[in-house]
Amino acid sequence: MALRRIVLRDFVIVRALELDLTEGFTVLTGETGAGKSILIDALQLALGNRADAGAVREGAERLDVSAEFDADPALGAWLEEGGFEAGDTLLLRRTVDTQGRSRGWINGSPATATQLRELGAHLLDIHGQHAWQSLTRPDAVRGLLDAYAGVRTTPLDVAWQNWRQAGSALEAARNAQESLLRERERLQWQIGEVDKLAPGADEWEELSGQHTRLANAQSLIDAAQAAAGLLEEDEQGALALLSRAADRLQDLAHIEPEFKALGDELSGSLAQASDALHALHGYLRRTETDADQLQALDERLGLWMSLARRYRRPPEELPALLASWRQELQTLEAQADLAALEQAEQQARLAFDKEARAIGQARKKAAPKLAAAITEAMQGLGMQGGRFVVELQPLPQPARHGLEDIAFLVAGHGGGTPRPVGKVASGGELSRIALAIAVTTSQLGTAQALIFDEVDTGIGGAVADTVGRLMRQLGHDRQVLAVTHLPQVAACADHHLRVAKRTLNAATTPGGKPQPITESTVAPLDGEGRMHEIARMLGGERVSAASLAHAREMLSPQES
Repeated sequence: MALRRIVLRDFVIVRALELDLTEGFTVLTGETGAGKSILIDALQLALGNRADAGAVREGAERLDVSAEFDADPALGAWLEEGGFEAGDTLLLRRTVDTQGRSRGWINGSPATATQLRELGAHLLDIHGQHAWQSLTRPDAVRGLLDAYAGVRTTPLDVAWQNWRQAGSALEAARNAQESLLRERERLQWQIGEVDKLAPGADEWEELSGQHTRLANAQSLIDAAQAAAGLLEEDEQGALALLSRAADRLQDLAHIEPEFKALGDELSGSLAQASDALHALHGYLRRTETDADQLQALDERLGLWMSLARRYRRPPEELPALLASWRQELQTLEAQADLAALEQAEQQARLAFDKEARAIGQARKKAAPKLAAAITEAMQGLGMQGGRFVVELQPLPQPARHGLEDIAFLVAGHGGGTPRPVGKVASGGELSRIALAIAVTTSQLGTAQALIFDEVDTGIGGAVADTVGRLMRQLGHDRQVLAVTHLPQVAACADHHLRVAKRTLNAATTPGGKPQPITESTVAPLDGEGRMHEIARMLGGERVSAASLAHAREMLSPQES
């Protein structure tokens, strides 16, 4: 998952830049103010950092930043879940306009800043020049120890949430017992009243239909009898007339063939009319007026209508209303069951304690190992005899992160009493401690690309040589990119990039007067160019024969 390519357009003072990167240890050097950290800022923007309209180059409409990484098969599921295509590379792109509006893409598909950050966390680790400041934040300190211990805190966080929710439910129930009792009594009375009716799910439509038929039973009987009479009247009934008409046509069908077809149609109509007459007689046999049943239906419908008016609902909604009341009553009864809520709260607390104790044991086991590893790294960074301590402090009450707090203590020299990192007086010591921690913990993350942004501030001499060798060693396993001002560190690099600032003239004023434009460029150095840059870093802008000789000597062991 190495970083392969960076492309910038109109970012701060960079007009256009395309930079190819390789594996190993790469340094970026340049004069103060040349923009050595611009590449780091651009990468952080591509990886989801907060967008800032001030980063758009003056005179441009928008900035455009792209970072291309090697693909990682382990990220395939994440990409698929987010709707992004997987390929041989991972391309992260971000634009920001002068209004501060930002857009992002992953492999060409639109992405949110959150998605860019999530993916970036797997691709790149950045250690900034003020990394020591995070060592005073409890969450950062705890995160370092947990990462070193291989602790997953997600189950602990879930257990904490469950415990808090169970406790809140219990507390709310205790405070609301009186109102819960009143509400339960109201629901029980309403349910009892509607239960007397016992409304069926589809009963209202069936009742309405039965009532309508019974209320109009005599009219229906009269209509059926009249229809039957018209069909079966002896001489003038419809059946007799249809029969005679069919016979007349069929008698002459041998003369007019068309009459045969017409006669057949009339015979069919006669059969259908006979079936209808039969059905009417059947209807009349089973249908009669029933005053008692009609009265019973009237009473049942009246109960439906009365309850519907009382609860201001259409009658057909009464069954659903009753079901909702029963569900609500069941919920209230569960809330009123303090014993069950107390048991649930206790079980949630036990589950949290189990997770917290397991994590506490892992932290306790890892703390001395992390302290020893950082202490060892400090010895080579000019802090001989210094000691690093990871202290676990039991909490009086459980917290979301567990049963203990973690503190980093340090003694800068032999015999000193370890004190909190934030109280170490020397800024140089703080930088070296942060570097020792960065080097020790850099192997923990999954990211294969590490960036050190001037973390070597405040050190020099033999310590700087050690820092360079450490970063070169890291570069054997991972891609390392370091922004540095130390020639000793730069001389240890596998690859060297120089950042330079240049001033151009352009007629941009209304009067045509040349307006200076400042641009930052990045160029790879090799051979003589690299030697001159190391010499500049050693002796300032005026490169002397002595500084060139020193630079050549520094580079010789690295190139051999």
